[in-house]
Amino acid sequence: MAAEGYIPELTQAVSLLGAALVAVPLFRKLGLGSVLGYIVAGVVIGPFGLRLFNDPNAILHVAELGVVMFLFVIGLEMQPSKLWKLRREIFGLGAAQVATCGTLLTGAGVMLGLPPLVAFVGGMGFTLSSTAIVFQMLGERGETATPHGQRVVSILLLEDLAIVPLLALVAFLAPGGPQTTAAGRIQEIVLALGAIVALVVIGRWLLNPLFRVLAAAKAREVMTAAALLIVLGAALLMELGGLSMAMGAFLAGVLLSESTFRHQLEADVEPFRGILLGLFFLAVGMSLNLWVVQQAWLMVALWVVGLSGIKMLTIYGVARVLRAPHREGLYRAVMLGQGGEFAFVLFAAAAGNGVLNAETNALLTATVILSMVLTPLLVLLMGARLKPPAAAHDLNGVESANGLHGQVLIIGFGRFGQVASQSLLAHGIQVSIIESNPDRIRDAARFGFKIYYGDGTRLDILHASGAGHADAILVCTDAAGTTSHIVQLLKSEFPLVKVLARAYDRGHALQLIKQGVDFQLRETAESAFVFGEAALRALGVADDTARAVSDDMRRRDAERLELQTLGDLYAGKDLLANNTLPAAPLIPPRQEGQVIDPSAAAATRQTKS
Repeated sequence: MAAEGYIPELTQAVSLLGAALVAVPLFRKLGLGSVLGYIVAGVVIGPFGLRLFNDPNAILHVAELGVVMFLFVIGLEMQPSKLWKLRREIFGLGAAQVATCGTLLTGAGVMLGLPPLVAFVGGMGFTLSSTAIVFQMLGERGETATPHGQRVVSILLLEDLAIVPLLALVAFLAPGGPQTTAAGRIQEIVLALGAIVALVVIGRWLLNPLFRVLAAAKAREVMTAAALLIVLGAALLMELGGLSMAMGAFLAGVLLSESTFRHQLEADVEPFRGILLGLFFLAVGMSLNLWVVQQAWLMVALWVVGLSGIKMLTIYGVARVLRAPHREGLYRAVMLGQGGEFAFVLFAAAAGNGVLNAETNALLTATVILSMVLTPLLVLLMGARLKPPAAAHDLNGVESANGLHGQVLIIGFGRFGQVASQSLLAHGIQVSIIESNPDRIRDAARFGFKIYYGDGTRLDILHASGAGHADAILVCTDAAGTTSHIVQLLKSEFPLVKVLARAYDRGHALQLIKQGVDFQLRETAESAFVFGEAALRALGVADDTARAVSDDMRRRDAERLELQTLGDLYAGKDLLANNTLPAAPLIPPRQEGQVIDPSAAAATRQTKS
């Protein structure tokens, strides 16, 4: 009978998990993103849908920990040196955008007939973009570490910082707010500074020794508990200091970003972050008051379109004034054009201080939620237009290729090209090397390599690099499309020069063979053969046998590639892709106790042929 009391809670937990498992894969399959899937699922199971939940605020308070943990993980990726490099973007670009958007949105609220203080709260709340949604979309698009992504991150960090003075300002401007004494204000400031100093001291000098002790104990669950303690403890410390929980977690992540335990912390927090962040979006969907939207749908629609439009135009204008390209300005405008989760915090504080009544609070909250819902849709509709142009390379201290006359020309000096060049250099062969990544060129210069800047996909660069005078050209670029394009240029313009190319996979190797390369090698093939041979030795197989098996695997692989090449030539199509080519015989699964005899396997193959 006692278990019956848990049934409602268990039903709700199952509902949350079930809604997420159905909606998120479906929406991602449709290309709409996981964020929109979570929000729509929340609407369906919330108080204005199936009514499986009646108090979304209770879930929202717990789910906010997902945002907290999310910022902790982001902080782990932001070493202090990287954060210092972004100081201009954070306090320059971010402050300019927040100030301009806040001013114009407040003015729009006043023009709509709202009291000035209400317009200020609504405008500033809508100015604060959704950190959770934007970071999630940046991660899904693989743009968090890109230059334009880093600028968006900088703006979001400034907006998160802005919630602190905004909360204080709302309390000060609220009816009865100015009655707070000067001593009380000083006490609040001291408390906030003290919380920051305490967190810095703990993160800087106490956490690493703590983790060393815990690691020595070799108890994985204790390390996980310690990771959660740090995140929640930092959030609690900032909350007690009157600051943002999310910023406390972010600061803790930054302080631990150079720790040797950084990757362990990230792995421990990641499952909780993902679940709680999904729960946060579900709670946002539940919080959408469809009754308010239905009763005042025209007003809500005008607010969503008007406020989002003003904010996006302002963001674009600020970007262009600060000399950002058109596409990047458009990118920022669409990505940051919504209100965010910190608006709920600001609206709740304003309602608690008597600035907002219940109806206005519901309307503003619905407006923010709908803007959050529309953002993934808008990103999807804009598509390729949101992809900023590639940033111009900084060629300071880099010499461009011009008039090179090496016996061998190497195109691409990544890990593959670096290793491939060693044998040539050791034999005293004159080598010219071009690379399109200036940072890689500068890094190689520190180790004594003379690398020239040049794009191997351009015919003029190939001429300037001495391709016509070289005895051999090694194409070591890492992108299959780039490699194929370079090979095509070389074989058409310099047909007498030997071309050796790095292949991405078997399909790419077949393509390069059709293009007429003199030699191709799949970038992982030989290392995988050596790795397999080492695995046999580790399992106690005799050296000679392991080597014979590895050599046999190489022969089989070469035979299969030759058959596929001949099939391609005769059929005129990619037979591998259509699975129509008979493969060379493979080693069957070994039965227990069986020892592979490579000579017998080879004899069997010869008999069959």
